[in-house]
Amino acid sequence: MRLDPLLDLFRGRAITIPPLDGALRPNTALDAAPVFDGLAAPDNLSWLDGRLVCSSGATVLALQAGQRLPLAEFPAEVTALSVSPAGALVVATDDGRLSEGGQAVPLPGGVACITALAHGPDGTLWLANGSRHHPASGWVADLMERGASGAVWRRRPGAGWEQVAGGLAWPNGLLPGTAGCIVSEAWRHRLIRLESGRLDPVLLHLPGYPARLCPAAEGGAWLAVFAPRTRLIEFVLQETRYRHDMMAEVPRDYWIAPALASGRSFLEPLQCGGIRTMGVHKAWSPSRSYGLVVRLGPDMAPVASLHSRANGQRHGVTSVHETDGRLYIAAKGGDAVLEVTA
Repeated sequence: MRLDPLLDLFRGRAITIPPLDGALRPNTALDAAPVFDGLAAPDNLSWLDGRLVCSSGATVLALQAGQRLPLAEFPAEVTALSVSPAGALVVATDDGRLSEGGQAVPLPGGVACITALAHGPDGTLWLANGSRHHPASGWVADLMERGASGAVWRRRPGAGWEQVAGGLAWPNGLLPGTAGCIVSEAWRHRLIRLESGRLDPVLLHLPGYPARLCPAAEGGAWLAVFAPRTRLIEFVLQETRYRHDMMAEVPRDYWIAPALASGRSFLEPLQCGGIRTMGVHKAWSPSRSYGLVVRLGPDMAPVASLHSRANGQRHGVTSVHETDGRLYIAAKGGDAVLEVTA
């Protein structure tokens, strides 16, 4: 194993990505799903007072029966949201601030990139800080820099903040339990469990970048995957000088990097397999964006999935929420909140 870095100079490095197969077999379930609300860039789904709550830009709204009721407005984009057991909205914004019930909450030093919030069964507030060097909106820069400065914090009722784990590669989703918390670590394509000072892998080698988690009514969880992995992007991540030149000289929207949506500009980078042929965009072509929701069983293994393929429109799924037998899906790149039977 110690000789591998040296031998790679002569034999090259194989780029392998887990296939979409088995429980992850592609389908068109997300594109066929009814639109609950055609909201621009929806994110951060939760439930409050019998209504679905979500963010859109700097606004938090309640959605019900085709109506949108603004609940709060902030000076910066909302990056994370949770509802406390007492019914208070806890909201993080891209300027590094956190509020609870409309009141500012002091944060530990270095916490300014809040990507996820969740309350545990005992009322503990869990917080994922994606990076010490970028705001939450700068996720693509953190990936291209191969960042691993993220951390998970918690605040028990009546106590102060406590760091549970550090050195994480963009923690992006939280699923607290009676003991510990499951965390989605996006840049390492995995789920981990934090418990009693230990970090244990739960689900490895995901074919995309995982985002938020939510509990499933029958046990297990739902996982949003906000962008796909591709061989081209994985290759670029290995080429340090190329990445640095690209970041210095090319506008961020046109980097060879994952995206929440694609195909909106002819300036976007394109793999050969993704070129339209006679006006047709192949569903199986390589794409910077994709739509994917994974149903995880009680052991956190995938058992089913919902897709929007390369030629679909419901890409960039960042958040999911199940309640009363219905699953709500925020396709941030597709500008829609979807509703399906859980």
